[in-house]
Amino acid sequence: MNPMMLVMLLVVGGMMFMTSRKQKQAQADRQNSLNAIQPGDEIITIGGLHGTFHEEDVAKGTITLDCEGVFLVFEKSAIKSVKPAVSNMEEEPAQEETIVEDAPEQEDDFSNQDN
Repeated sequence: MNPMMLVMLLVVGGMMFMTSRKQKQAQADRQNSLNAIQPGDEIITIGGLHGTFHEEDVAKGTITLDCEGVFLVFEKSAIKSVKPAVSNMEEEPAQEETIVEDAPEQEDDFSNQDN
């Protein structure tokens, strides 16, 4: 086998490995975010519907979204993104900026000096 061909096969194999690894990580992250859904979280479905998570039916694999008083049932796989509710997130208190004013600079007027 040609050494150049062996190097090409190793490069292609490495690229395939890295791609599959990144896909598995993305899939695991998605599954973790779906498992961490709490009532009140904002949900966007793959169809573009925005709603608030209300409840989950684990046996059927469905979720119920509250869309301004209308309750809609979706497959859990139809969730595109999850934004945790404000009450679910740990908020850090806003830090106030303190502005320190410098002492007024003394003006150096060189134009009035006679040489």
